[in-house]
Amino acid sequence: MVGVWLLLWGAVALSCRGEVAFLRHADDSTGRCTYSFTVPSPVESGCPDAGGVPELRAELAALTARLSRLESRERGAGGEAGRGIPQPQYAAPAPRLEPGCGELLRANSRLEEEKGRLERENEELGRRLESSAREIARLRAARCPPGGEGPGRDPLPAPGEGCGELVWVGDPIVFGRAESIAGKYGVWMKDPEPLPPFTRETTWRVDAVGTEVRQLLQYQAPEQLAQGYPSKVHILPRPLESTGAVVYRGGFFFQPRRSRAVARYDLRGETLTAQREIPGAGYHGQYPYSWGGYTDIDLAVDETGLWVIYSTEKARGAIVLSKLDPETLEIQQSWETNIRKRGVANAFLICGTLYTVSSYSSPNATINFAYDTATGTSRALSVPFENRFRYLSMLDYNPAEQQLYAWDSSNMVTYPIRLSRD
Repeated sequence: MVGVWLLLWGAVALSCRGEVAFLRHADDSTGRCTYSFTVPSPVESGCPDAGGVPELRAELAALTARLSRLESRERGAGGEAGRGIPQPQYAAPAPRLEPGCGELLRANSRLEEEKGRLERENEELGRRLESSAREIARLRAARCPPGGEGPGRDPLPAPGEGCGELVWVGDPIVFGRAESIAGKYGVWMKDPEPLPPFTRETTWRVDAVGTEVRQLLQYQAPEQLAQGYPSKVHILPRPLESTGAVVYRGGFFFQPRRSRAVARYDLRGETLTAQREIPGAGYHGQYPYSWGGYTDIDLAVDETGLWVIYSTEKARGAIVLSKLDPETLEIQQSWETNIRKRGVANAFLICGTLYTVSSYSSPNATINFAYDTATGTSRALSVPFENRFRYLSMLDYNPAEQQLYAWDSSNMVTYPIRLSRD
């Protein structure tokens, strides 16, 4: 009986492989019904020893092993469900194996689909990594021509050189993300005119959520910022307020909490070197930008130097601009605009011109106003600006790189820009 089963299973197994087996039955010499099948050899054209018992035994052993493997696969594909049900002597094995073969083919198809999906994901990750590497290389190459303003400093172009009107802002590029709640709002920047040991690669960041914000994080390269590992943490002698801080000529300029003053923290000596009140400036929620955040006093840097953006009771909430001496913080000159500070989401300066953003949350915002300090006039604009993450809490211009830095709902991003050439 074992021989009959082996022959029948062998026939079914070969049928799964597409080979033709011929099954027949007849009475033997004693009158007993006997089943047998024949299969053409796939490799031999003739039989050198047609009656050779060793060859037949070897074939039978190979067939038994193959049958065992097929049975194991069939059980793994769900053949256990029929265990214990009586089976016909010779008709049932084929129906049990045929579903097993189909299931194996379907499993193989699913594996091929998964392999293709993983290969496509790997290609996409490779493209994103290459794009990030190109952007980092571009930032490293974005340096102004060297000059002679002292060791380690590459001065910015002279005022007016390379300047023009802002005509285009590109799509935001994400460089990092603050993972904690303290980084929901914040500020990040580079020094356009650094002093040794700092370079234009050194990056600074402050997570601004909290009442005692004192930590200024220092990163030697953009890669460290992306990974979230600062090379140093400065503890400011006074807590800061708002996201209006900047770094310029080796100093960190900020508004101390609950004051109308601005202060300079020397990054090399790690001490306050200057502090001065801005006369009449609103603070702690009197004249913030539309998103709030105690952004009453906002510092900015452009090709012409250090600025402060604020408002006063006398100006009735309109934006006032003052040019500051970066060493003493004395006001050198002031301008009163006709742009309401609460009516705009943020502001920055390029080449002595103030630009404002219409909304901090709309994905399709615009750069909506410009105020030219050279002529004392303002004009309406409509330059598209994307708030990708829907909560813009900081926006500043870097004149060395000629691009915008922003903090958008925990994300640190940059925007390429284009200026008109008159």
